[in-house]
Amino acid sequence: MSSPAGRHAWQARGLLYLAACGLLLSACGADSTDTAAVAAPEPPVQRLATVVEDYYERYLEMDPLTATMNGDMRFNDRLPNSLSEQWVADLLALEQESLAKLDGIDPRSLTAADRLTYDQFRYGRQIAIEGFRFPAELLPVNHFYSLPVLFAQMAAGGSIQPFATTKDYDDFLGRIRGFVVWSDQAIANMRTGMQQEVVQPRILIEKLIPQLDSFLAADPAASIFLGSLRSFPEGVPAADQARLTAAYTGALTQQLLPAYRRLRDFLAVEYLPATRTSIAATALPNGVAWYAWLVRQETTTSLTPDEIHQIGLDEVKRIRAEMERVKTRVNFTGEMAAFFAWLRTDPQFRFESPEQLLETYGAFKEQVTAGLPSLFAAFPRSDFEIRAVEPYREQVSAAAAYFPGTPDGQRPGLFYVNTYDLASRPNYMAASIFLHEAIPGHHFQVSLQQEIGALPRFRRFGGEDAYVEGWGLYAESLGYDLGLYADPYPHFGALTAEMWRAVRLVVDTGMHAKGWTREQAIDYMRANTALGDADIVAEIERYIAMPAQALSYKIGEIRIRQLRQRAARTLKARFDIREFHGEILNDGALALDVLDAKLARWEQSAAAR
Repeated sequence: MSSPAGRHAWQARGLLYLAACGLLLSACGADSTDTAAVAAPEPPVQRLATVVEDYYERYLEMDPLTATMNGDMRFNDRLPNSLSEQWVADLLALEQESLAKLDGIDPRSLTAADRLTYDQFRYGRQIAIEGFRFPAELLPVNHFYSLPVLFAQMAAGGSIQPFATTKDYDDFLGRIRGFVVWSDQAIANMRTGMQQEVVQPRILIEKLIPQLDSFLAADPAASIFLGSLRSFPEGVPAADQARLTAAYTGALTQQLLPAYRRLRDFLAVEYLPATRTSIAATALPNGVAWYAWLVRQETTTSLTPDEIHQIGLDEVKRIRAEMERVKTRVNFTGEMAAFFAWLRTDPQFRFESPEQLLETYGAFKEQVTAGLPSLFAAFPRSDFEIRAVEPYREQVSAAAAYFPGTPDGQRPGLFYVNTYDLASRPNYMAASIFLHEAIPGHHFQVSLQQEIGALPRFRRFGGEDAYVEGWGLYAESLGYDLGLYADPYPHFGALTAEMWRAVRLVVDTGMHAKGWTREQAIDYMRANTALGDADIVAEIERYIAMPAQALSYKIGEIRIRQLRQRAARTLKARFDIREFHGEILNDGALALDVLDAKLARWEQSAAAR
């Protein structure tokens, strides 16, 4: 998740799915000759609230999908042309105007809570404005994260798009029309990118084309895009059902499938030959600066790619030593590579069926829920469901992922589990994956944040990857406190998961800043983790598709771990892990430096008490 809408910075404009509409507000000044009509100056706290709420309201109008994800259904019929020049210009103007308004507020006049809002809002606007130097809208699609795949999930039902009333169904017809415009704009932008040599690596498009083929190959009557019609809710009358079925069938055959076909054929015939054999973001025009910005945006630090690469090497060495101790504990006498190979291939570490895999995660849900009161004082009200990844995307998806629910609980959080290629899903990894994606990881943190009604909306529903993913990785370490790693193999699984994130620091910066090939990155991950080959390949290609995003996990976890150590040193016997976790979580997902300053103030206050 990245501020404010939880999207990835590499496509911070190309994948916003925002409206191509001008939303600039004109200044309305009072008549200077009528002094009686001049209102008293607005207090700084209120001015800050006005600035951030005005920004977010206008942002949601430009980004109706984010509104839907947040449970705000006002714009559910919109899917704008977020790739157009006008839209890009409007968003930049909104960012600049909002920052200029913020500059008129003296932060020294704010309360501690409002100062957090001020600092977080300023950081978000500054880093976003800097990113407009780079033409992300010319790279609108890849196999891992792009609107054509998300749109299929929405159409199928059970995702972010609601299908409970007749209006809901009519709304999505509007989004179908919007997608057609967006898709054609994506083709136009990629043609521009071909002229400017801003194109995707070939491997990404080779993986995307089969995904699009799967949407086009089925009999239209069985199409995923008609999934919402196969089980109408009771709130949709029979007459509306007949009308909507005809409308959706017509939209599918006359609008949606032709748009996907145009996109697919363009990619296969015209774009693929123009893609680049290089995989590095730094191979693009102005790519060194672009990747450096992505690193800053994703880690919310000033660390350079070289510094992060070294941090990764140091962490790999530390975790490797701990792995050696576990290997000795289970009396394995061979080299680590042989131990990895044994873990990958021995049947005792495999799930026998997709059902067994899903049942295992269900059991973890009960066990972890029972143990959390020893570590936390506050708990989210929202629940989550455990689902298998859909067949059409399982071959290119990660082992697991979390999708937030709505704060009103009408749509629960979704914990997606990949049941494809069970041989590459070792059972000793399941505990750490659950802790990261579900509780006390992403579901726990995101739900708590959304339920804090006092937060401004940009903080309730936004956040920084370094915090969110850093918390997820930190949550994995709580498995020791919860008793999930008492057995040596789940312990080794936790180390494998941590090593996986440490390796990311090495291979992401290796590929994008140090000239590593895809094969070098795969070999390095294979040599240092027990992950199966399917997961390794999917991960490496994810880092190619989303440069720098994978850095956020370990950098964020390291900072949270350092904050815990610092607080324990400062407070000594008065250190309370439940209170510490509350302070980390009770103000939402902050930039790491903002979080650090907040925790320092808390430590001083707690020490004084």
